[in-house]
Amino acid sequence: MKKFIKIALASLCLLALALSLVSCFNTVDKVGAWENAIYRKDKELGDGAKTIMVEVKAEDSSVTFTIHTDAKMLGDALSEHDLLEGEEGEFGLYVKKVNGILADYDVDKTYWGLYKNGEYLMTGVDTTEISDGEHYELVKTK
Repeated sequence: MKKFIKIALASLCLLALALSLVSCFNTVDKVGAWENAIYRKDKELGDGAKTIMVEVKAEDSSVTFTIHTDAKMLGDALSEHDLLEGEEGEFGLYVKKVNGILADYDVDKTYWGLYKNGEYLMTGVDTTEISDGEHYELVKTK
């Protein structure tokens, strides 16, 4: 009986350790650019028919959003979940904040670069049409 109790206690300790490690997985520290981030770990949002992955990268850290949406444009899908802020300009939406992280060329010479499957896009978030299964990256760039 004592052997069983020791094995059960050891198993519980290992389980507790594993759970604590999983909860820390891919969590970004609340420092630097990430200080005002809305989310600092991967998150699944929405319940639409299309599913896209949007990775937000800043200062060597990143979080990935799995977004389920019925939106036609990337900007609309991000705006549905308050992940995007910017100003309308002559070329469309000038993105200044993604996930609460500021990138403003006028302030610190940074901007949000938009990529699809690792390839830099020449379109903005409000003119980028989305399809099910696509992967996007918004990268704070200097």
